[in-house]
Order: sequence, then structure tokens, then C-alpha cells
Amino acid sequence: MKLLVIGSGMMGSAAAFDMARTPQVDSVTLADTDAKRARDVAARVNRITREKKVRAVALDASDEKAAAKLMHGHDAALSAVPYFLNLGLARAAVEARCHFADLGGNNTVVRQELALSKKAEKRGVAVAPDCGLSPGMASILGGELVRRLGGRADALRLYVGGLPERPTPPFHYQLVFSVEGLINEYVEPARILRKGKLITIDPLTEPEDFHIAGFSPLVAFHTSGGTSTLPETFEGRVGECFEKTLRYPGHFDLLCELKELGLFSSEKMKFGDAQISPRAMMSKIFEGKFASKGPDVCIMRLEAHESVNRAGTRGLLGGRLKGRVASFTMVDHYDPKTDMSAMMRTTAFPASIVVQMLASGAISKRGGVLQELDVPADLFLDEVEKRGIKIEYAME
Repeated sequence: MKLLVIGSGMMGSAAAFDMARTPQVDSVTLADTDAKRARDVAARVNRITREKKVRAVALDASDEKAAAKLMHGHDAALSAVPYFLNLGLARAAVEARCHFADLGGNNTVVRQELALSKKAEKRGVAVAPDCGLSPGMASILGGELVRRLGGRADALRLYVGGLPERPTPPFHYQLVFSVEGLINEYVEPARILRKGKLITIDPLTEPEDFHIAGFSPLVAFHTSGGTSTLPETFEGRVGECFEKTLRYPGHFDLLCELKELGLFSSEKMKFGDAQISPRAMMSKIFEGKFASKGPDVCIMRLEAHESVNRAGTRGLLGGRLKGRVASFTMVDHYDPKTDMSAMMRTTAFPASIVVQMLASGAISKRGGVLQELDVPADLFLDEVEKRGIKIEYAME
């Protein structure tokens, strides 16, 4: 397999590493606007893997023609650049007849990509947005939980968070992925199912306490993007479906205050001779204040709830007696051997797995690929376990 990774930041570098250490992968092209950074990352990956599979090239990811030209000759490509570049890269991939996946996270962009489905299918190309941690791995495994309950459930509840292992005041947080993607989660509506119907609600709402062994109490709250296409897929078959982000309580309070002050607004304001949006300013502040090299931890708890009515049969929208609960639980930590954060491992490695499945034919779907329907969950779980990411399944 000849694979392409666009973006040599944290996630791109981790994906290139995972691809390069896979025997079935023959070569990896690592592309970035910053050619020097791409060369440095490629050299580091080749050194760690003791292979010479990775080569670096310069690419402006906003140039669709240049991207399509580079994609020619590759079996599949992964976008690890900010979400607003993904639609153009998906169009380039369809043109180049190169399978495409990205880390996604923005509802509008994902639906624009999936609108390319018919054209992609005609050209024999798969377009698979939202291939990271959540959406991505959480979507694949959430769909699997519903299937294990017979294809219907009263609730599908996803709780996911990337956190500093040793939180320090006043922020109790460290930046573990794209700042643009992070703020986007806090400002755009969350898409959920309630009583089997798709609705949108405000982000940073409906907080609840979350407890998991080994950690102090956390707070879970709605953010945008995490459910991806799950609500459309399971509308009418799942009563409640949501994804909530996990944070330390002090950080959640800070976010609510910043949003209330209007500091996540994209509306530009005049400062002297310059015009700048509060969101752009906060992006820079977050990059500085939340930057940290401390070890992190990623927590994922996925639950599918089956309820039964008084007659003892399964009910979709809230039977009176509690039924079975199927769950997947993951707690992953920073890996000092590879110097990779838990967020890099649990976001980039699943994306790499999906890209390799596209290239090998393990994912046979062409056109738009939905994580919860089209990615073979058993094979995906096997590949995740090979990478040292432990995911526990339970049926209670």
C-alpha cells in the first residue's frame, strides 16, 4: 500500500508512524506547507521505526489541484489538517481516484463531504470523514453496541475526553489537538436524538457528574461534532443518542464564562486600526496558555441501554424496567517509549487503521463511508488491540 498523510502536526506524525510500522504498507508520503517540519517528522519516524518508508514533500493543502496531483499514485490519503480544508481535499481525492479519510469534527463540512458520495462511488473512491477518536472510534464502537443489542436501543450514550493526567489550576486542561477544532466544539450546536427524533441543542449544556475508577469526579457536557452521523443512522431505532465531552469541573466553569462573555464569537471587532474576532484572539491565547508537554490520559465510555416494558419485551423509547447495558470502556495513557500522547494514540492510530482498511479493501464501501455502519468493528478492535490500546467490553 502507498499511503499519503497531509499535515505533519501531532496527529499527522502519529498516523505516519503507525502506517510506517505496518508491514503491509510499502511507503508513506508526508505532506505539509512547512516542508522543514515534514522532513524533520519523516526523519524521526524513519529513525524510530527503523524503516525508510516515509518521505516528506511540500503541499499547500488549500490548493486542490496540487493536492489531486500528489494523490495520484497513492492508494489512500488521510487529512490531518484543520477541518475547514477537508472538503477541498475530499474533492481532490475523488478527482485523483484516491480513497480519502480525515479527522473531521465539523458537522457542516462532514455533510458537504458526504454529498460527494455519488460521484465518488462512480469513480471507485471511498470518502470517510470523522475517523479520529470521537467522532471515529466512538462511532464505530457505538454502532457495534447497538448491533449487539439487536439493532435497537433505548439509549446510546458516548462519554469521551482528553485530559491532563495531573491537572493544575487555574485551567485544569492542556491542549491535545487542534485549537480550531477544540473551539468549534464549544460554539456550534450539538446534534442528538431525543425520544427517537433528531434535534439540536446548545453546546456546553446539560452537565452531569461522571465517575470512573482511578479519577476524581469529572463533568460531562454536550459539545458539537461528536455524534457525527449517528443521529441520522439511528433515528427511529435509538431513543436517546448523545456524545458528551469530559473535563475537570473547574475547566468546564471557565468555558461557560468565556462563552458568556462572547469570547468565542467569530464576529470581528475593531481594535485601533485592526479588525479581529474574539475567537481568533482566544485561539492564540489557548495555544499559549493550554500548551503543555505533561502526560495526558484519554477516557472513553460508551453505553447502549436496552429497556424492557412490564410485559418483559424490549421497548425503544423508555420501557419501565431497566434492561441490559452493553458497554466499551477505554483509559489510555501517554506512551513514554514513543513520546506520543494518549490523544495522538487514540485519534491518529484509529484513523490510520481506517485508511489502511480503505486501501486494502477491508472496507468495501465506495462513496460516503459511515463509521458506525461501514467499518468492520471486530477487525477494527483487533487492530486497535495490536497497538496496545485496551478496550474492555461488558454486557450487564
